[in-house]
Amino acid sequence: MKILLLGATGSIGTSACNCIRRFPDKFRIVGLSANNNMEKLGKLVSEFSPSAICVGDGCDDSFAEAGAFMRVFRGRRGLEEIVEETDFDILLNALVGAVGLRATVAALKRKKRVALANKESLVIGGDLINGLIDKGFGEIVPVDSEHSAILQCMCGENRTAIESIIITASGGPFRDAPLEKLKNATPGDALDHPTWSMGRKITIDSATCMNKGFEVIEAHHLFRLSYDAIRVVIHPQSIIHSMVEFHDGAVMAQMGVPDMELPIQFALSFPHRLPLMGKRLNLAKIKALTFFEPDYERFPCLKLCLDAALTGGTAPAIVNAANEVAVRLFLDERIRYSEIAEIIESALQKHAVDKIDSIESIEQTDSIVRNNLLKRYK
Repeated sequence: MKILLLGATGSIGTSACNCIRRFPDKFRIVGLSANNNMEKLGKLVSEFSPSAICVGDGCDDSFAEAGAFMRVFRGRRGLEEIVEETDFDILLNALVGAVGLRATVAALKRKKRVALANKESLVIGGDLINGLIDKGFGEIVPVDSEHSAILQCMCGENRTAIESIIITASGGPFRDAPLEKLKNATPGDALDHPTWSMGRKITIDSATCMNKGFEVIEAHHLFRLSYDAIRVVIHPQSIIHSMVEFHDGAVMAQMGVPDMELPIQFALSFPHRLPLMGKRLNLAKIKALTFFEPDYERFPCLKLCLDAALTGGTAPAIVNAANEVAVRLFLDERIRYSEIAEIIESALQKHAVDKIDSIESIEQTDSIVRNNLLKRYK
């Protein structure tokens, strides 16, 4: 299988490379993208010898002489072009943010498999993507551990027997913190995740529980379930990655140690399983698994995202754009932690929600929300 890996130098990309190294007879990287980590990209190019790469607009000309053996694409448009013009079997989209949507759509239009880690593709463009899939354009296999868990629980089951799905959330670093301390939490506090090692943006989304709101929207589109059939529970141990409840009352759970290589490898090899050596789950050592309902006072971003999901149209795109800007401002220490939710709520109140009829309508909403916020905080 020829793999086009977008977001190769991030945490998902790094884990994906480990999976591909494990099975050189089954997988071969033919394309890579990195925004600005030229040193790491250079090492990956030397190792995998791809036929194409994509780098950020502002990157130097490190690969200027590479044209003899590989094509070099640049910028946001380049991410779409590398998908359109490279010979591959599976796109592993590990980009972060709305920038990943066009790559997902381009791969589906070529009737390819998309191993999807870019949750924003479905959050802001789920209806558009499902429209393509319904017309026979490609397939999506989820990489997120929660959605991979749901897919694994559903394998071999009659979809009409599914009553609901339960998405678990670790609760992040602030699940037990006094509420009065959250207002002045620092980026360092928010990045100190208790169970997962992830990129900076998704780690902040885990702290605010915004990522769970996004995952509810993803699950709605991936598994074609109504929102009232999707629930979120806080599960601090991060051992059960999600559950599926059937109409006879049975609940099936997918369990495992917190390790992204398992869902990545499963997405690449689906519907088959390939061996993965490493740490194994020891329930006797863990001793207890605990669960509780999410507290919307502690996690207002989750409630805002769920409300936007029910509103539909461009509301999720508004939330996503405002969240991306707010998280960046917080990481740059320009706003307080509590202001992330305030910025998102303000954006929802300020911007009209429209129907989605094209990828351009999504991008227009995204651009307007971002530009307004960037003007406010310039």
